[in-house]
Amino acid sequence: MDAALEGLVRQRAGGRCEYCHFPEVFAELPFQFDHIIARQHGGATESENLALACGFCNRYKGPNLSGVDPVSKKVVPLFDPRQQTWDDHFHWAGATVVGRTPCGRATIRTLNLNRTDAVAVRSLLMPEGVYPA
Repeated sequence: MDAALEGLVRQRAGGRCEYCHFPEVFAELPFQFDHIIARQHGGATESENLALACGFCNRYKGPNLSGVDPVSKKVVPLFDPRQQTWDDHFHWAGATVVGRTPCGRATIRTLNLNRTDAVAVRSLLMPEGVYPA
């Protein structure tokens, strides 16, 4: 991937993971470029198929395109930051991400967005205005 494409993806994401909204400035390691549709499924390395992702979200997502909604128990597509709006599928309840839709709930579960350490870090950053209160 060339530097121009990397710069575009980073700028578009506003310095945050496009899945969990963790700010890259607080990360130990630089964020990764997630292929929303994995290369093994025919996804291209182009702007509309790339999302900026923290190491945790990228690792948990892997090549997955779908997950199981814990409410309906149905397989549904995961959140696509190029085609969907975060606020339509998720909202904050304190430091916890809550799914508004089957897609949101399946994404939270598959990417493990509310793992204990993530919620603890968000709780510490909320008073600093890093996350909505």
